[in-house]
Amino acid sequence: AHWTPNKGDKTVLQYDDVMKVDFGTQINGRIIDCAWTVAHNPRYDRLLEAVKEATNTGIREAGIDVRLCDIGEAIQEVMESYEVELDGKTHQVKCCSNLNGHSIGPYQIHAGKSVPIVKGGPSTKMEEGEFFAIETFGSTGRGYVREDLEVSHWMKNFDAGHVPLRLAKAKALLKTIDKNFGTLAFCNRYLDRLGEERYLMALKNLSEAGVIDAYPPLVDQKGSYTAQYEHTIYLGATRKEVLSRGDDY
Repeated sequence: AHWTPNKGDKTVLQYDDVMKVDFGTQINGRIIDCAWTVAHNPRYDRLLEAVKEATNTGIREAGIDVRLCDIGEAIQEVMESYEVELDGKTHQVKCCSNLNGHSIGPYQIHAGKSVPIVKGGPSTKMEEGEFFAIETFGSTGRGYVREDLEVSHWMKNFDAGHVPLRLAKAKALLKTIDKNFGTLAFCNRYLDRLGEERYLMALKNLSEAGVIDAYPPLVDQKGSYTAQYEHTIYLGATRKEVLSRGDDY
């Protein structure tokens, strides 16, 4: 998760790769978060099926007054009932236990509540009028991710007030961020497209000052494969709506 090519990256997808596509769109700060996984080799079909079905289970279980821990337990039960055979070895598909779904607020992609994908989560309940991203990750590895590789994702801290900055370049970059992204996520390439140059030190300064947060890539153990599926739902008084559902997914 949280990887996208920075300028100059020469990565080329291969037949045996598994790629997660996680995207967001917004209108006046109302955000929809959605993800799916692409694999050209059919040997990964069971991995993708496990995670897609786990996400759909989370969607079915979600509702007003439903406890978040109950959703996580249902997701894990479905996800980890699947196995995938790779190179003669059978792997149980494991939930990535330290990743989760989340509530969504205006201009705030992570609005405070987390939707676990394993049992033992909080007993906090979903409430009427809330938006949630139901998001699951399954892995052939340990089922636990850590930060690694070069950062490409950033987001202004939603609660950051005025922070005095000494570096002129950081002040100028913050103006660009405020004007173009506000508290919505952005990546290095977006800054490139706006004509920003030599901004890495300024990003580092803003991050260290607590104005923006870095979101480094999240990886399981080397050699493992992961899949992700995600939809955004709205809990209305009389109905639950999957806002990101389409004919294809």
